[in-house]
Amino acid sequence: MISTANQLELRQLNYFKVLAEELHYRKASEILFISQSALSQQIKHLEGILKVSLFERTNRKVLLSDAGRLFYKDILQVLNKVEIAATNIKLYTAGNTGQIGIGFVASAMASVLPGLLKQFNSDCPNIRFRLDELNNAEQLVALQNETLDLGFMRSNHLPDGFSSKRVYTETFSLVLPTNHPITNAEFSNIGQFREENFILFPNDQSQLYYQQIINLCADQGFAPKVAHRSIHAPTIFRLVENGMGLSVIPSSLASTENPNIRFIELKGIPQQTALYAVWKNLNGNPALPYFLEMLVAV
Repeated sequence: MISTANQLELRQLNYFKVLAEELHYRKASEILFISQSALSQQIKHLEGILKVSLFERTNRKVLLSDAGRLFYKDILQVLNKVEIAATNIKLYTAGNTGQIGIGFVASAMASVLPGLLKQFNSDCPNIRFRLDELNNAEQLVALQNETLDLGFMRSNHLPDGFSSKRVYTETFSLVLPTNHPITNAEFSNIGQFREENFILFPNDQSQLYYQQIINLCADQGFAPKVAHRSIHAPTIFRLVENGMGLSVIPSSLASTENPNIRFIELKGIPQQTALYAVWKNLNGNPALPYFLEMLVAV
């Protein structure tokens, strides 16, 4: 008897993936360059193999069923692995030796990461990069699934089976509207802003970073009033600009052409923020050890 897995074809999985993302037969069929009827037939055949309905269909819309959502999550990893394998073999036949998937928070690209990539490219020019900007939690999931090989994040609170190395440490900076009454010359400590609203990174996205901000304020005898949360510097800058609160960011992000905000670097305090390189111990990418070897020397 042929197993269910042996009956599945990559083509069918890709058809399912596109339809699951578009939730529209016409749009999906145009992306796949097949007719709607052919797409429908292939999806029904796939459901027949799995003996489950992957979609809930009505006259007006197509939705993923509970089984479909579960299947989508799993096949996404499968298709990504196949794509990486195909890319690696192309690089190999072209005389190269592979690629490394790297995730990063925005401040990593504004600080240490470009220099590391440049150095590694000089040392190992035949290994290529695939870069994805992701938050801490998203990077950990991708590292666990091995859709990423290396992450650069502001946390070293890791599950079992992971390792990390601190690669960069920097100060914090306050973000204020240009017209705020406290200027750099008048600034003494963050306690001067105890009555202000704050815009902070979400606690669940970066617990270590969030706790450092809380400690920074606690040292001056207050808890910040968190009015809004965002992980994206441009969003934070716009909120500050429009009077929605102040923020505290890594100093590497304290650069913008926006004339309506300004920065005050928080010097002479114990709190600083660190950036960590993180990887899964049992990652099977043969190119990764070369990058890790370079990190050890940083």
